[in-house]
Amino acid sequence: MPRIVRGALLQATWTGDKETMIQKHEQHAAEAAKQGAKFMLFQELFYGPYFCQVQDPQYFSYTENIPDGPTTKRMQALARELAMVLVVPMYEEDSTTRGIYYNTAAVIDMDGTYLGKYRKTHIPHVKGFWEKFYFRPGNLGYPVFETAVGKIGVYICYDRHFPEGARALGLNGAEIVLVPSATSRGLSEYLWRVEQVSHAMANGYFVGTINRVGIEPLGDDDFYGQSYFCDPRGQFVGAIGDPRNEELIIRDLDLDLITEVRQTWQFYRDRRPDMYGDLVKP
Repeated sequence: MPRIVRGALLQATWTGDKETMIQKHEQHAAEAAKQGAKFMLFQELFYGPYFCQVQDPQYFSYTENIPDGPTTKRMQALARELAMVLVVPMYEEDSTTRGIYYNTAAVIDMDGTYLGKYRKTHIPHVKGFWEKFYFRPGNLGYPVFETAVGKIGVYICYDRHFPEGARALGLNGAEIVLVPSATSRGLSEYLWRVEQVSHAMANGYFVGTINRVGIEPLGDDDFYGQSYFCDPRGQFVGAIGDPRNEELIIRDLDLDLITEVRQTWQFYRDRRPDMYGDLVKP
């Protein structure tokens, strides 16, 4: 019997405050579930603006503990209510050391069970993306989570420029890799349609990726949307998202395609890790 899983992505505009942003995502999640989606990804730092356009300590107030903070608990209840796997990117304060913050995504199974989290590994620090002011680099490696819909890995925004972690997720068994992002127009708009498609093709898994849309009050660059799913052949699954408007994207993914592609392109068999030592030298 085919393993077809329906997934959802939400590229959303900023509402102006945290509570209404959470409510917006809850409403869209309910609509996705109504349309048969069994998993859903929210966008990077989903309940806030993309505050890394400035360096301002007031935005440290957006941090929460994961999984014991209120938003994780709320999302666990939502996942249970909708019977849907949720991948929820948030601003995390470390539970053991106050003042240590990460750009993190919580993974919640469809029965509401918290499965774990991924912390963004690669942290940029350039104009408009002052992320080292806010985040410490992730330290949890590249976990893959056994969910009710399959094996899901997470990569976050700037991570997508680095093929090493994308390969690590494949080696760890990922069938679907979800990449929440907040990316404004410029050089990256061309890369947006290339890099994540390349990860899917090189590693034989599905990728689902979100970019925000609209202009937020902290910057004058607009986020260009164009969220999408792509398959292990590197092909888009349906149309990509609108470049300017909020959109809920729902697609069916045939997970049997993973085996078909990996038995055609033997990239894992033909790897030569014995020859890659230079890749891990500083």
